Amino acid sequence: MRKVVFVQGGGIGLDQEAAVRRLFAAAGAKVEFETHPAGRAALELARDALPRETFDAVRACGVALKTKLLQPKGAGTPTAHGPSVPTNYNVAFRRGLGLYASVRPVHNMPGIASRFTGVNFLLVREITEDIYTASEHEIVPGVVQSFKIVTEPACLRFFRVAFELARKHGRKSVHCIHKANILKMADGLFLDCFRRVAADFPDVAPKEMIVDNSCMQLVSRPQQFEVLAAGNLYGDLLSDLGAGLVGGVSCTAAINRGDGVTVYEAVYGAAHEVVPRDTANPLPLILPAIELLKDVGDAPAADRIRAAVDAVLTEGKVRTRDIGGTATTTQFTEAVAARL
Repeated sequence: MRKVVFVQGGGIGLDQEAAVRRLFAAAGAKVEFETHPAGRAALELARDALPRETFDAVRACGVALKTKLLQPKGAGTPTAHGPSVPTNYNVAFRRGLGLYASVRPVHNMPGIASRFTGVNFLLVREITEDIYTASEHEIVPGVVQSFKIVTEPACLRFFRVAFELARKHGRKSVHCIHKANILKMADGLFLDCFRRVAADFPDVAPKEMIVDNSCMQLVSRPQQFEVLAAGNLYGDLLSDLGAGLVGGVSCTAAINRGDGVTVYEAVYGAAHEVVPRDTANPLPLILPAIELLKDVGDAPAADRIRAAVDAVLTEGKVRTRDIGGTATTTQFTEAVAARL
């Protein structure tokens, strides 16, 4: 059995965890979960929001499956006059583990309505730098300055992950998404690092595309892309755009990679005040869980679960509310389990 740390953040993650455990058991997955809380789930246990023990467990194991970490109840949105909530727990969690590349597989799913067919690409996003470092200050009242941070070492390690993923998955090209025509120094360095790393991968074609053109191309002919590599801001925008191409965030997964640590996580979640108990769609956690099984060497179980999910979605009789049905989390999970 392969031990995997399960990081529970609370809210609908509780229902999603139950669904994944049910399907892993039904498929005979060779995985043993060790559960650790974080975010609101940890606060409700009178512990730190990001417990040291959780970080230690993930580092020791090297692999984790994670729900979205919820903020405290009643938390607001940070403003220019000061934050009204603690640090975003999901971002802090990734930084605490040194994760630097987020991978979103974007592809059509059977039975899910989409404007396009034949979409199948990987969106690889750098998640440590760019404007998301939140390095900003108010120069004088009414004038705020934010810094876009780009460093050579971070870019080089990021692009190496992108090209290694392309080679691993049999993709023949990697698009570097940039705005170097305007940000000649910051995005210029990003693009230069892309070209240097590409030279080490002669079997993968390097392609370059300005971010605004990338948006147009994605909503015109997304089938042309195999791997897109983008900085933090562009990657954030394009990952949601990509999800929209194939049916929404319920149809995507996130795999966050660092040196010696990989965290598979749900890309969205909500509190039970918003989504009542046993009504959430479990797919946002099932999909990264399937990717986890593949990467830890249990492809047979991953393929069985994926085939069962596809069968249920294709039949269309059992769906949760967000994808056009009335089924509960449990009903959807049991329908998939029955296919196993």
